Amino acid sequence: MGENATTHHTNSANNGANDNQIGFKSRVSVIGSGSWGSVAAKLVAFNTLNLSSFHDEVKMWVFEETLQSGEKLTDAINRTNENVKYLPGIKLGKNVIADPDLDNAVKDANMLVFVTPHQFIDNICKSLVDKVRSDAEAISLIKGMEVKIEGPCLISTYISEQLGINCSVLMGANLANEIAEEKFSEATVGYRNNREIAEQWVQLFTTPYFMVTPVQDVEGVELCGTLKNVVAIAAGFVDGLDMGNNTKAAIIRFGLREMREFCKLLFSSVKDDTFFESCGVADVITTCFGGRNRKVAEAFARNGGKRSFDELEAEMLQGQKLQGVTTVREVYEVLRHRGLLELFPLFATVHEICSGCLPPSAIVIYSEKKNIFPV
Repeated sequence: MGENATTHHTNSANNGANDNQIGFKSRVSVIGSGSWGSVAAKLVAFNTLNLSSFHDEVKMWVFEETLQSGEKLTDAINRTNENVKYLPGIKLGKNVIADPDLDNAVKDANMLVFVTPHQFIDNICKSLVDKVRSDAEAISLIKGMEVKIEGPCLISTYISEQLGINCSVLMGANLANEIAEEKFSEATVGYRNNREIAEQWVQLFTTPYFMVTPVQDVEGVELCGTLKNVVAIAAGFVDGLDMGNNTKAAIIRFGLREMREFCKLLFSSVKDDTFFESCGVADVITTCFGGRNRKVAEAFARNGGKRSFDELEAEMLQGQKLQGVTTVREVYEVLRHRGLLELFPLFATVHEICSGCLPPSAIVIYSEKKNIFPV
């Protein structure tokens, strides 16, 4: 996995032998087309038009759907230059081409942007084995992790291992609709060893309204982006019960502490400074005040936990997926397997509320337990 993966992987795809020729231009493919995937395509497409080192065209893989009008979503995107279902009213750029064929969408691309709900990444990667260039670079904007019998696996690691290519990550305080409207935001690129590759991703995503900073800490950046959704669910419970801003601030602080300790539990290499980047404290704050996980968790609490998250998700998100409920279940399994649930009372309580074992009001009861970790 990581930087050396490409040296051990052979496939039938283009091996990039011509890449060292003068005038080589990178091709970018975006794998995913929800609200965040569409925004990612918009950011990237702006830069591919303006940077001579990239081909203008950006392929965006779309999981095909039929709209109420009877038109295919892909056709609607290509006709209107908008994702009319997940990001209506926002022009993506004339050089964004929606494609429902995954193999065709990644053909010839040497820069792959993964931005799908993490529940789908397993099937996507399996479909792409031997289909991507062996010299390709990937970046994951996906929040979540795969939990297997042998332990947790980060999405970036999973992509690297399945496809034999290096995978960086991009996380941050990024509410898709605000970036789509070109309101100033920032993000963090987490990379492993190759600073030059990190700078390429920074160049590809940076716009006048979107500032990107590289950090050599893939695990820290990715886990922050993953775990913040768990904290956002806790914040949503607080909002749904009208507990007030003081309680919400306390929950956010408790959540940040458990995020830091969970990251260091899994990866001792995680840097404290990472938590002060956009992927850390900034992402937690924005998600706890404006994200979809907070929104649905608030509704869950207002209904006394009597309506399931699945039901509320279907009603409120128009086909988009929650990440936090799945993530906290995965986190819970990791902690239970290691016998460490008592050390992470907030994470454990959020899962037990989501699964119906505790009422939403239990979100503050746990705080009466002894705090294990230093503030």
